[in-house]
Amino acid sequence: MRSLFAGALALTTSAGAFAVATDAIGAGQAAAQEATSGVISRIRVDGNQRIEARTVQSYMLVEPGDAFDPERIDLSLKTLFATGLFADVLIERESNDLVVRVIENPIINRVIFEGNDAVGEERLLEETEAEPRSIFTQARVQQDVQRILEVYRRSGRFAASVNPQYKPLAQNRVDLIFEISEGPTTGVRSINFLGNEEFSDRRLRSEVVTRQSRWWRFFESNDNYDPDRLEFDRELLRQFYTNEGYADFRVTSSVAELTPDQEDFYITFTIDEGVKYDYGEVKVETALEKLSSDALTRILPIRQGTLYRSDQIETAIDAITFAAGSAGYASVDVRPRVETNPETRTVDITFVVDEGPRVYIERIDITGNTQTLDRVIRREIRIAEGDAFNRILLDQSRNRIRSLGFFKEVEITEAPGSTADRTVVNVNVEETATGELAFSAGFSSADAFLFSLSASQRNLRGRGQFLSARIQTTSRQQDLEFRFTEPRFQDRNLAAGVDLYATQADFLDEAGFENQSLGAGLRLNFPIGERTSLGLNYRLRQDDVQVSNPEVNCGIDTDGDGIGDSIDVDGDGIGDGDGDGIGDEPIFFRSSLCDQLGVQLTSAVGYSLSRDRRNDPITPTRGYRATFSQEVAGAGGDVNYLRNEFRGSFYRGILPGWTASASLDAGFIEGWNGDNVRVNNRFFKGGNSFRGFDVAGLGPREVITTVLTEDANNDGVLTPVLDENGEQIVNITSGNALGGKAYAIGALELSFPVPYAPEEFGIGGALFSEFGTVGLLDDVDRNRSANTEFQSFRVDDSASLRASVGVSIFWDSPFGPIRFDFSEVLAKEDYDRTESFRFSTNTQF
Repeated sequence: MRSLFAGALALTTSAGAFAVATDAIGAGQAAAQEATSGVISRIRVDGNQRIEARTVQSYMLVEPGDAFDPERIDLSLKTLFATGLFADVLIERESNDLVVRVIENPIINRVIFEGNDAVGEERLLEETEAEPRSIFTQARVQQDVQRILEVYRRSGRFAASVNPQYKPLAQNRVDLIFEISEGPTTGVRSINFLGNEEFSDRRLRSEVVTRQSRWWRFFESNDNYDPDRLEFDRELLRQFYTNEGYADFRVTSSVAELTPDQEDFYITFTIDEGVKYDYGEVKVETALEKLSSDALTRILPIRQGTLYRSDQIETAIDAITFAAGSAGYASVDVRPRVETNPETRTVDITFVVDEGPRVYIERIDITGNTQTLDRVIRREIRIAEGDAFNRILLDQSRNRIRSLGFFKEVEITEAPGSTADRTVVNVNVEETATGELAFSAGFSSADAFLFSLSASQRNLRGRGQFLSARIQTTSRQQDLEFRFTEPRFQDRNLAAGVDLYATQADFLDEAGFENQSLGAGLRLNFPIGERTSLGLNYRLRQDDVQVSNPEVNCGIDTDGDGIGDSIDVDGDGIGDGDGDGIGDEPIFFRSSLCDQLGVQLTSAVGYSLSRDRRNDPITPTRGYRATFSQEVAGAGGDVNYLRNEFRGSFYRGILPGWTASASLDAGFIEGWNGDNVRVNNRFFKGGNSFRGFDVAGLGPREVITTVLTEDANNDGVLTPVLDENGEQIVNITSGNALGGKAYAIGALELSFPVPYAPEEFGIGGALFSEFGTVGLLDDVDRNRSANTEFQSFRVDDSASLRASVGVSIFWDSPFGPIRFDFSEVLAKEDYDRTESFRFSTNTQF
């Protein structure tokens, strides 16, 4: 009975629950039907301050007249959130109105960085997306935090932290503040290698970019740990080994471990060197009609049996591409097939050459030029939009852009165009300082100290114009100079320039004269070939040559024999040759400079012809450059001469970083119409133009020979002093340098990287040898002499060979490039003036 009663009760309860549930479902369906029934009469926007209601309504997927569709209303909600304009959105129904309630994201007023000492604000602004007048969202701020941390990570500061804050302002604006705790720099304590047998750890460390932290590396950041740089180092190791014949080389792992003090990293590369390979069979398969396989094989830098070097494959591809371009093929496809033979340890290479599809240049984009105008770069490009793509012309364009001297790096790449037969050429440049503030100093064995200061701008207003306004002073010369050059005069391939200058040169110690010049000049230069140019010039110059104390040093020469006559300066009837008031002095030597005193006007016109076949205008490794110039004076003015000069240099790369060069400078000047060559128009060499010799230190010179005397018997009678062999002791004193009408100076130089010098120091070296001569005076200047009992005066114009050798050290210092020259003279005359050390430097802005 009890069980029956319980079952009845359960059945009754279940029936009641079912009835309640049925009623609830019915009520819910009724409510849902009521919520979705009806038509939207209007859409109302609440809470918007800056954004117009119509803008909010435009993102809605429903509009007045539509039914209240929950799915479309929910999708509208998501769309509004996706715009990033709103911090919160709520859509509600009020009667037949659809109400959109929004809270707008604020606008960023300022972006402020606090605590950033190691990384500049400009660098951080480049990396972050937040900027004034942009929308503030938490998601974007967090993305910027990660970018800032990445910048510090690349700088070796892994402990850096960034705390973003914002300060609310009126009109729904905020100041975004990044509070940065930079933390210490995480350096690289050591770089180790496992598995290397052929090369030492020291040798491999020199091949990777990452450097061990040392106290002297305060100018670089490569001694900070950077995982991205570590990946690049793996590739550099692969390139190094494959260029040494190890075709199977691989880096099995690269591990960075934090030191126990948490300040530095230990970096360990585990490598598998493999074995050395030689080149096996090398051949070319080509379908080009104008170039045979044999012809292309002969130009390859790869020979069977030589050591395998992976970079030679790229060089071979470039050689084939260049040959095809020279033969008229605008585009070729070169595919190397490489087969490694472990049994014979050889690598067979087959270059498959096909004429590529003709591709045309869609456009040329120039980037990186923050100062230089696009048209300055574009006019150096040898190819234009619409032309057929040509790699040879692009390489020439790169060299022409680099030769401007405005850019540190120039890179030309291609990108796909809008269609398969179109390409986009990207010219990316990295500008360098074109303004130059330069000074130089030198020390000579004759105690001569030189200092000069000049300023110039090679890229005025980004237009490629050259302007030099120089005030220069040395112990010998003061210059006031203005030079201006327009490289594209009247938008033509014609360079025009104007020069204005005033110079006061004091060569009393070297050549016995000083000269004041005031002049102006005009210049034109234009190409007459791809590598050849012609320059025209005109100069108008006034010179005033003077000597010190001309009344005393020059005296009177009545018979024209170059020997000064006695002068009676005190009116007692007794000649006084040197003007000291003591009568009847002996004759004295009268310099040829005395015949050139006074003011003369020079009007000269000339030309120069230049040819440049160097492969690189900045650091050439092959090719040559030669210039020949002539100048004729006599188109008006008081001076008549013909000047000829030649300058040439040849370059040849021997090993990577090692370049041999040879140069020859020669010149000759001759008067005409009965004129002799004045001293200020002659050639003076030495200093930077002939290392080992002082400025005007070699060449024709007035020489004084003096016999050493004594009063042996104290009777007032002088007698010569004799050496142990019974020979008179003679002192030879060098007098004024006279310059020469001709000179020829050759130089041989071998530049090389300094071994064991840290690469970041930018130190290089060169061995040099210079040899040549200066001489060939006019007869009236050469045939002068005078003699007394114990003294003789003469002009030495032997034009004998001079030579010197030495070493130069180049340092790319933080203050600008510096050069040190250490010289040893091998051949000279007794009266030449030499120097053993010279240095020069400049700094740019």
